[in-house]
Amino acid sequence: MAEELNVTSMLIEGFDTRRLAQEEQYDKDWQQVVGAKQNDKILQSEIVGIESIGSKECAVVHVGRIKGYIPIEFTGVENLRQLRALTGKKVAYKVLEYIEDAEKQIFMASRTAALEEMAEITLRRIKTGDDIIAVVRTVSPSLVRADIGGIEVRLPLDQIRYGWIDDLTEEVKPGDHLRVKVLGIDAEKKDVKVSAKALMKNPWEDCKARYKRGAEYVGTVSGVREFGVFINLEAGVDSSPAT
Repeated sequence: MAEELNVTSMLIEGFDTRRLAQEEQYDKDWQQVVGAKQNDKILQSEIVGIESIGSKECAVVHVGRIKGYIPIEFTGVENLRQLRALTGKKVAYKVLEYIEDAEKQIFMASRTAALEEMAEITLRRIKTGDDIIAVVRTVSPSLVRADIGGIEVRLPLDQIRYGWIDDLTEEVKPGDHLRVKVLGIDAEKKDVKVSAKALMKNPWEDCKARYKRGAEYVGTVSGVREFGVFINLEAGVDSSPAT
């Protein structure tokens, strides 16, 4: 597609306004990195890969077009397998140092430093009984691990909702935002207990009037275990028939 020259500003053969815009954006990205270091600010980016620098594995992040590295010891994980599990996910970090020379502009960062600061802020702001948001990080069939601001919380299967859950991976996905209630706080250990179910109405309180012992009702199989079959009668109400 042809570009019309703007004679009121520049008339240079081969002049490309898009290239100039890219360079200006690159400068803005670099200033964001420098500003984050100078002002001790926390940034967030997606981990887009893993590269080796010398003998160290590093997570790769970007601020716009500027590349950054988070050495594995500053990622908050214990091994390469756990680091791989973080790829594709957005993480918080603080810029430790930046390097600018004729060949490159890069920065080094620490996720653990960001998490420590975020955890301190979270502990100052929350109290037992609060209704807060937890962002899901990982899900296994029986456990959800989520972040509430620099602090990892664990929600076992029985604290997600009322009713039988056969497999949590079918109910919750990484990145989901869960409303949870703070059940307890140990500030010294940075341990917070939360529950999503605690914010929900207990369906058993008013369902007793709708069912009678010895009667027959239509239900849906919600789970099968060696010790019995679970039947869902309504939302949050599951029953295991006598054998």
